Amino acid sequence: MRYIPNSPEERQEMLSMLGLGSASELFRTIPQDVQLGRELKITDPLAEPEVIAAMEEMAARNTAATKPSFLGAGVYSHYSPTIVDHLIQRSEFFTSYTPYQPEISQGTLQYIFEFQTLVCQLTGMEVANASMYDGSTAMAEAYLMAQRVTRRDKIVVAKSVHPEYRDVAVTYAQHGDTEIIEIGYDEATGRVSGLEALDDKTAALVVQSPNFFGCVEDVKSLADAAHAVGALLIVTVTEAISFGLLKTPGECGADIVVGEGQSFGIPMSFGGPHLGLFATREKYVRSMPGRLCGVAYDKDGNRGFVLTLSTREQHIRREKATSNICTNQGLIALAATIYMEAMGKKGLQEVAEHNAQKATYAKKQIAAIDGFSIPFSAPTFNEFLVRGPRPATEILEKVRTESGVIGGLAVSKYFEGHENDFIVAVTETAKKEHIDKLVAGLAAA
Repeated sequence: MRYIPNSPEERQEMLSMLGLGSASELFRTIPQDVQLGRELKITDPLAEPEVIAAMEEMAARNTAATKPSFLGAGVYSHYSPTIVDHLIQRSEFFTSYTPYQPEISQGTLQYIFEFQTLVCQLTGMEVANASMYDGSTAMAEAYLMAQRVTRRDKIVVAKSVHPEYRDVAVTYAQHGDTEIIEIGYDEATGRVSGLEALDDKTAALVVQSPNFFGCVEDVKSLADAAHAVGALLIVTVTEAISFGLLKTPGECGADIVVGEGQSFGIPMSFGGPHLGLFATREKYVRSMPGRLCGVAYDKDGNRGFVLTLSTREQHIRREKATSNICTNQGLIALAATIYMEAMGKKGLQEVAEHNAQKATYAKKQIAAIDGFSIPFSAPTFNEFLVRGPRPATEILEKVRTESGVIGGLAVSKYFEGHENDFIVAVTETAKKEHIDKLVAGLAAA
C-alpha cells in the first residue's frame, strides 16, 4: 500500500472539515484503557540511503536464507524464471479484482481458463477449478465434495498424508457429519496400509503421493480398493513438480486430485500465499467447489470466456456456497500459469528429472554413512526419510551450526516413535557441493 504523507497544516484542515480540534478526538469512541497513550517506538526520520542501508543490515542477519537448505515437507525451493515476476506485475494483472462481472474481464477469464486446462493436463483429470487457497484447504473441500457425491459421511485418510493437511481438514469438518478414520502405513515400505477400514459407508479414501515421507504410492491399487466399496479416491499432491515425471493420478483411477501448486513459480514466502489445485471427473462437476471458466461464442461466432460455474455466496444460496477463493488467488494462479507455459511439457519433465536424479544421489550418499539408513523401501521422487543414530533434532542442529547446512525436517514433531527420523528434500536448486556438504556434515554429527 502506498504511503501518502501530509503536513501538519493539511491534517488540521482535515480535522476542521470534520469539526474536530485534535486527532485524539477521532478516537474518542475507543476506551481509554485500550489506547496506547504514547508515541510509537520508531526511529527518527531517515534519508532514503539510510533506510536502504538499515534494510540491508537487517537482511544480512537472516543467515538462514544463505545456507544450503534441504527442507521440504510441503513447501519447496524451486527456480522461477524471471518472466513470471515480470508479467504478473503488469498493472492490469496486479490490480485486477475478482471477476464479479466476468463479461468485462476477458483477460482474467482467459488465463483462468488456461490455468484450468494446464491443471487438467497435469493431473489427467477432465475438469479443474480456478484455484483454491492452498493444498490443505483444497483437500478439506475434497472431503466435503466426496460426501456430496456419495451421500456417505465416512472419510478414510492415510496417516502418510501431510499431518498439517489432515489437521486443516479436521477443522473444516468439525461441525458437520464427517466421520474421519485414519489408517497407517507399512513400516517396511512407507506406503498406505490398513485398507480393511474401507466399507460400504466410506465416501472416500484419501492418500498423498508422493506421501509425507516421500514415498510414491501405488495409486492404481488404491483406486481399485476404494472403488470396490463404492468410494472415491482422493489423491493429494504437495510437490507439484512430481507431475513432470510420475504417471498422472487420473490415469491411475483417481476421482479427485487436489494439491499445492507453490512449486510452480511461487516463492516460499514463509509459508504463503500459496495455491490450491483441484481437479475431478466431469460427471462430478456439479459437486465441485470453487469457480469454473469456460469458452462461449456470441451470435456472430466470436469466441469469448465466461464464468460457467460459480458457487459463490453472491450467486447462489449461502448454505449451498462452496467457493473459497479470493482475489489474490487469481494472481497466484496467474503466476503458476506463466511458469507452466514458460517451462512447457519438456521443461517441466527436465526439472522433475533433475529433482529425482539429485535426490537419488543424496539418498545413496546418506545411506552409506555409518549409523544412517533409509527405513522405507518404496520408490521416492525428490524427498526421502532418513533414520539417524541419535535424535534427529540434535543431528540437524549440529549440521546447521557446524556445517552451515539446513539438513531437513525432524518428523518427531508429527509422529511419536520417530525421534531419530528426518525428511530430506532435494530440488534442482541444490548443487552437488551442497549435497556433499550435507553428507559430510551428517557423517561428522
